[in-house]
Amino acid sequence: MNQITCKAAPALAAGCTIVLKPSELAPLSAHLFAQIIDEAGVPPGVFNLVNGDGPGVGAAIASNPDIAMVSFTGSTRSGIAVAKAAAPTVKRVTQELGGKSAHIILEDADLEKAVREGVQACFRNAGQSCNAPTRMLVQRSRMAEASAVAKQEAEAARVGDPHSDDASVGPLVSEAQFERVQRLMQRGIEEGATLVAGGTGRPEGIRKGFYTRPTVFAGVRNDMTIAREEIFGPVLCIIPYDSGSKSADVSSAFSRTGAFGSNSARFCADSPPVIERSSVHRMYTRKSCFFFTVDLPRALLLQIQRPCEAKRKHHVCHNSLIEETSLKPRSRLALWP
Repeated sequence: MNQITCKAAPALAAGCTIVLKPSELAPLSAHLFAQIIDEAGVPPGVFNLVNGDGPGVGAAIASNPDIAMVSFTGSTRSGIAVAKAAAPTVKRVTQELGGKSAHIILEDADLEKAVREGVQACFRNAGQSCNAPTRMLVQRSRMAEASAVAKQEAEAARVGDPHSDDASVGPLVSEAQFERVQRLMQRGIEEGATLVAGGTGRPEGIRKGFYTRPTVFAGVRNDMTIAREEIFGPVLCIIPYDSGSKSADVSSAFSRTGAFGSNSARFCADSPPVIERSSVHRMYTRKSCFFFTVDLPRALLLQIQRPCEAKRKHHVCHNSLIEETSLKPRSRLALWP
């Protein structure tokens, strides 16, 4: 629902008509949104909902000459296909693609608090969020301490029916996604990452459904598959960095792991002026990520959102659809959350 409203609201405000194609795996929120639009009295034809899969309906939308702009959220592979299909009609395309977001814990941070909150954020929605902080960067000298806290937090996570008040981690969206997560976890083990908690298979006591064990890997290297590929499941990679060495600068450790940058967070005890001079801030201003969050002990939360100009593959867009819809009013937009 969040993805749909973020796209549809500014498009409607700009006076454009909309064709929405929801994910074929999770279409119910789109149906509810369509019902809300209808009950609100939006004129017929302004908002249009079309169900179907990507190769069928999605490809037809991207290539349709009557559609002035396409906004797509999904995998990098699918995003490339959308861009190629849209190219002959020279329509505008905005994309929100795969993410491998970093949670950077600096030496002056409250390590236990930072790790606990990082694990919880990673496991939220069973890790099925493009901005989930799935890479945790920790000083090498504190790796053992961070791993112990992450293990406690992962083992405390309750996996089960999301309708249950006791469950904090629900199932994955499909069998295909379940199998993908299992394969990537096994790859992590094979490539030498230290399995701190969880692992392959279903949680104890659960024999069916697409439930997977909340998992933490430590000692992860930047060249490992699990450090570079979006897993889209409750799997955290803890990556060590060395302080005081230019070759192991935190921003370098962040940027060299892969092509994705959706959301990054820094946990520290510094004040904002110090943050602005930090290596992590330099990493942000080099446009390696889309959202940059700073957590401070006194509960000051600073989240910066810039026009999306990330050089990496997560976003190929501008942050505001209002800006993008400098198209003439009544232009037709296709939204693909």
